[in-house]
Amino acid sequence: MGRPAGWLKELTGRNPMISPGAPKSRRSIEREFWKQIATGVTSEEAASVVGVSAAVGARWFRQGGGMPTISLTEPGGRYLSFSEREEIALLRAQDKGVREIARAIGRDPGTISRELRRNAATRGAKLEYRASVAQWKADLMARRPKPAKLAVNPALHKYVQERLEGSVKLPDGTVMDGPQTREWIGRNKPRREDRKWSTAWSPEQISQRLKLDFPDDSSMRISHEAIYQSLFIEGRGALKRELVAALRTGRALRKPRARSQNKAQGHVTADVVISERPAEAADRAVPGHWEGDLIIGTNRSAIGTLVERSSRSTLLVHLPRLEGYGKQPRVKNGPALAGYGAEAMAKALTASMTELPEQLRKTLTWDRGKELADHAQFSLDTGTKVYFADPHSPWQRPTNENTNGLLRQYFPKGTDLSRWNADELAAVAYTLNNRPRKTLGWKTPAEVFEEQLQLVQQASVATTG
Repeated sequence: MGRPAGWLKELTGRNPMISPGAPKSRRSIEREFWKQIATGVTSEEAASVVGVSAAVGARWFRQGGGMPTISLTEPGGRYLSFSEREEIALLRAQDKGVREIARAIGRDPGTISRELRRNAATRGAKLEYRASVAQWKADLMARRPKPAKLAVNPALHKYVQERLEGSVKLPDGTVMDGPQTREWIGRNKPRREDRKWSTAWSPEQISQRLKLDFPDDSSMRISHEAIYQSLFIEGRGALKRELVAALRTGRALRKPRARSQNKAQGHVTADVVISERPAEAADRAVPGHWEGDLIIGTNRSAIGTLVERSSRSTLLVHLPRLEGYGKQPRVKNGPALAGYGAEAMAKALTASMTELPEQLRKTLTWDRGKELADHAQFSLDTGTKVYFADPHSPWQRPTNENTNGLLRQYFPKGTDLSRWNADELAAVAYTLNNRPRKTLGWKTPAEVFEEQLQLVQQASVATTG
């Protein structure tokens, strides 16, 4: 005969729930797991603390992309807790009535009546109250899944995706493909291998730039955290998972940022140490003060980096191999053919800096590398005074250190940097200079640098007049 239609709803007062299988861990356990993760412990250690297996903890961490998938805020007293449900189950097993149970746990009788009817197990068409099943049902009903904003707004989705994985281009629109890379396999960025070149704006840059590009369109708004969640958390259905490779870190899971290492070297005289640098270079109020360094690749390859402290504008210095490199054995104390010996370095920097107006090349703060040993000739040729940071003090060149970290997305450690020609370096610099910066009020370095050029030109005209 079977049961009549609607029997379960009549019995429980709730529409039938499609069972997703055996009851999973309680949300309170997952919540405590993510709180442990927030303290910096590993997923295995957090799993041990909350009483689940290491495999379960690793799965939660991986599926969440290293980010909590549920709210860490504890439910208010309005909702029954698991301990209260255990107390209800014990009293119910003792044939206690609804009002007696309510008095025992300090709840309204109506709350107990609904709990016994709606969250009870219904196997065999009978209501049998078990605390674990009741908590499972309550957790299922507490979930309020909704589609991600990027999944339902095509224009916003296109804007975000283009600024994550867009092509690297020259100012005239010419696309620079960059290196050939292997297919992303769901793990972190490849170690000591090329990464795909892309526009690679950070989620926060995208989020804040939307306010400038669409000031009157409230639909074109999204928080940077929502973008991170769409990238890291499985099943959000908004952005392709492999777009995490477009993030600067390239990590497939969110992890604390590792400290960068810096090795200072070289020798400088007392008159060019950073303590002798003019005070105006420190406060960033006056443009024309630069920071510089090298990023090093395999086979003694390198790219020079110059960053203006005020606008954060970046210049990349092409350092090609000199004639004879790799064709003759290295000679001790002989000429440096790798492209960044003292003489070659000074010439390359001079060529880059002399393209700027004289007012915008006042000082250059460099690491203590020997590549700038010929700084006196460079200063004579450009009018730019060179100062060297203290040993083991990368924070004295913070803008350059940060920029070098961004550039490693395009020029990873362990790759040959001599492959790239001047146009390709110019394309990367152009891309970086057209990414909005929080410290610039979400303007781009190119926009701020253009403002500086206009001020310099106006001052020059006024002086001439």
